Amino acid sequence: MNVIVVNNFNRMSEEAAKLLVAQVRTKPGSVLGLATGSTPLGVYKLLAEYHQAGVDFSRVITFNLDEYIGLAPDHPQSYRYYMEENLFSKINIKQENTHVPSGIAPDLEAECRRYEEAIRQAGGIDLQLLGIGSNGHIGFNEPGTPFDSTTQIVDLTESTIRDNSRFFDSPDEVPTQAVSMGIKSIMQAKSIVLIASGGSKADAVCAAVHGPVTPEVPASVLQLHPSVTIVVDQAAGGRL
Repeated sequence: MNVIVVNNFNRMSEEAAKLLVAQVRTKPGSVLGLATGSTPLGVYKLLAEYHQAGVDFSRVITFNLDEYIGLAPDHPQSYRYYMEENLFSKINIKQENTHVPSGIAPDLEAECRRYEEAIRQAGGIDLQLLGIGSNGHIGFNEPGTPFDSTTQIVDLTESTIRDNSRFFDSPDEVPTQAVSMGIKSIMQAKSIVLIASGGSKADAVCAAVHGPVTPEVPASVLQLHPSVTIVVDQAAGGRL
């Protein structure tokens, strides 16, 4: 693991954005795995600025990690909506090249299989951007998720629902399930960049980097990947 500790959220965002842009410049048709939540917002803002400065995303293909079950793509809290608002509408990526799991597919099990096949057909993910939950989850793979899991329906833990409730009017509105890439799916990416900010992530980051490799800390599996860069601010890296 290459661990980079920087001063603050903005520097974390800059380091991660540079890695994604380098990937796109090296391979204009890169397949990027993307994350949502508050942590990547700075990265996406910078990617939009890189595009304005001339970086071409027209051949890039993206696959998002997850989507809430029960939320339509136009729901303000859906991850498709999030991606459109924060990145896709601000760069010259083709809509048909952007992929987010459907949370309202009539057959969700079939949707999971379809999503895995779409990633395979695209040639696999070149660079996967990850956040990390306060309980060590990556994607929505909660503690205890088998390392051989692929895209699947997942039940969200109380801590994840609580963490995400800030985006909703009340915790009762947070969906309790999601479609998420599995841990095996994530680990098949050729390279991975994990970002984390804030003291609430310090324990999870420490466990991911230095703790035993265990399904109880899903992010710890990254110790087994050949190409992982972890970029954290001082607060999130406070226990490293």
